[in-house]
Amino acid sequence: MSEYLGEFEQIVLLAIVRLEEGAYGVPIRHEIEKRTDRRVSIGALYSTLDRLEGKGFVHSWFADATPQRGGRSKRYFRLLPEGAEALARSKAMLDRMWQGVKVKGGFHA
Repeated sequence: MSEYLGEFEQIVLLAIVRLEEGAYGVPIRHEIEKRTDRRVSIGALYSTLDRLEGKGFVHSWFADATPQRGGRSKRYFRLLPEGAEALARSKAMLDRMWQGVKVKGGFHA
């Protein structure tokens, strides 16, 4: 598996970091939609979460099932040290790429 992170993988990892102990499907999706102003399908989210777990960047576990959830359990996610390192590498790479860039319209990094 690739150690590199795609844009959506970075966004998902950042949402998990922001949510801390409350990181499971619905809040992760809401955090991403709120902060990026883009729609996220639950299928795209879970396929990305599964891929990140396969890369060893996140760990998931199931909480106890509850009657409020119709007997279903929540699948929680947490960032592993390898995921934090991959996220830091991605940020550093993007920072280097943006350094000194000037875009028409006056924006520059």
